[in-house]
Amino acid sequence: QVQLVESGGGLVQAGGSLRLFCAASGRTCSLDARGWFRQASGKERELVAAISWNGEITYYADSVKGRFTISRDNAKRTVYLQMNSMITEDTAVYYCAAGSATDKLRVGDHLGSWGQGTQVTVSS
Repeated sequence: QVQLVESGGGLVQAGGSLRLFCAASGRTCSLDARGWFRQASGKERELVAAISWNGEITYYADSVKGRFTISRDNAKRTVYLQMNSMITEDTAVYYCAAGSATDKLRVGDHLGSWGQGTQVTVSS
């Protein structure tokens, strides 16, 4: 069972930056793709970024392209989401998930259960 724990959220002003962390524990596979999803109040959960197991393939939602960067360190079993030039629309609970491939994550096909997520709030 993949166990992923998100951290790094908080309150930031518009234009600011945050870095999210997704640490893996338990039975994980270093060949899994990873993705960051977010769910704003009253909206469906959406994928914002995904990365292949070796980091060679990345995906970004149009709404975050050029502002967010996903990366991973397999030795540390951690995936990161660097968020820059943040806007109020980025306010949401952010979740990380594992998948067999980035294409699977893009259609919402993830492995394991959702974690608690980390709250990100961008103030104007």
